[in-house]
Amino acid sequence: MSFSDSAVISLITCSPGEEVYSKFGHTAIRINDPKKGIDVVFNYGIFSFETEDFYAKFIKGETDYQLGVYETSIFLPEYKKRNSMVWEQILNLTVPEKRKIINLLIKNYEPQNRFYRYNFVFDNCSTRPRDKITGALLGFVRFDISTDAKTFRQWVGMYVGTDTWLKFGIDLVFGIDADRVASQSEAMFLPEVLMNELQAAQIISPNGQSRKLVYDKYVLVDKVETKEENNSSSWSYKPLNISIVLLLMGSLITLWDVSRKRHLKIFDSALLIVTGLAGLIVFYLMFFSLHPLVKYNLNLLWLNPLNIITGTLIWIKSVTLRRILFFYQIFNMVLLIGALFAFALSVQSFNIAAFPLIVLLLIRSTRWFDYTKRKLYKRSDLK
Repeated sequence: MSFSDSAVISLITCSPGEEVYSKFGHTAIRINDPKKGIDVVFNYGIFSFETEDFYAKFIKGETDYQLGVYETSIFLPEYKKRNSMVWEQILNLTVPEKRKIINLLIKNYEPQNRFYRYNFVFDNCSTRPRDKITGALLGFVRFDISTDAKTFRQWVGMYVGTDTWLKFGIDLVFGIDADRVASQSEAMFLPEVLMNELQAAQIISPNGQSRKLVYDKYVLVDKVETKEENNSSSWSYKPLNISIVLLLMGSLITLWDVSRKRHLKIFDSALLIVTGLAGLIVFYLMFFSLHPLVKYNLNLLWLNPLNIITGTLIWIKSVTLRRILFFYQIFNMVLLIGALFAFALSVQSFNIAAFPLIVLLLIRSTRWFDYTKRKLYKRSDLK
């Protein structure tokens, strides 16, 4: 693939789509060379669900993406079909800079170089084009410093909503690191942030002269405005509403348990197993995954993986086992109180929908503790 010096190099930015993998938008580099009759897009966002053990590798953070090259006439219709807006920023480059970027991209597209270990924040389809562009400049880029300071969690939240199941799931697996304020460079992991940063950026040459990095901007694909669907009927399916309903249900069950001096095991068993399974995922990501932002996760204080075992053992009638579970509940209550303190003190940002669930677990653990204590003391008195 050979390009002339008159080739135009631009950054392509696509607005977010509806699918989970497209929620944050996309970035690519376009090279349009009418003289050679070549108009292609270099796309660092290629992956395949058909990859062997794709989901296992994705959870562990071992997903490999690759650089793909497409005709622009094939690339753009895909985003028109998903109703994403596509912008083009024409880069203000010298001929040597164009040659360097082109050589870097062609070298990167060689079979032995085109694959890379994808990292959602620090090495993705947005950071790769940025690094190729800035790495080819004769000088350095001076970015505007007006970008709002946000944590990684806040940046992600802008794209996935405030009370959505996707946001709830992300907040469960994100740890303390996600609450660190992203630097200006780090925030460019989001394609639209990169686009806005480049628009105001200046290239500072070795002799101190400056020029705009982007000298023109176009809309290649416009978004078709559609009537927003009425989501009022789905209010009950929001994470916060579901967790409040569960808290109210658990509170009523607890009052009923106290009045009849019994303990509804089936409710606690389901609650423990579900939170235990969620905790197992959080535990795995925290200790074994290569994903960024998932370490040191205080959600483990209330999503205890041991709950899976406990939710099963409560059905077994054994005095010895009952004593073990009695002391486990003391331990579990301490963890739950710790989670509430972490929530209140903002040691880590928890999803608001987690608060009713933590309170529910504490109520049920306290009830179980009281019920088991009475049973054990009663048995001791009989002896």
